[in-house]
Amino acid sequence: MKEWSLITNHGLVLAAISKDSNKTIRQIGDDVGITERTAYGIVVDLEEAGYIKRAKVGKRNTYTINHDMPLLSRLSDASVGDMLGLFGWQKPKKKKNAKPMDNAV
Repeated sequence: MKEWSLITNHGLVLAAISKDSNKTIRQIGDDVGITERTAYGIVVDLEEAGYIKRAKVGKRNTYTINHDMPLLSRLSDASVGDMLGLFGWQKPKKKKNAKPMDNAV
């Protein structure tokens, strides 16, 4: 029987990042069950689409999720934060005078 999932690898990578925004690409790939190369490509896709922001901290990257970003679906008005809530992620509390990407995970 062929394995499949209701959530794409892009969604699973986003969920892995939401659990720990300091994970390496290799750790993200291991969590999702994909290669490091595939995980890297997905992270690039998510960054280019505006779902995440990547920042260098020392030798490692850290990721910030744009939780207010709408899902790309004509069937729903839900945001990325709403979807991640299904995985147990909680939206960070907003800071006064913070930009939308500054108060994300």
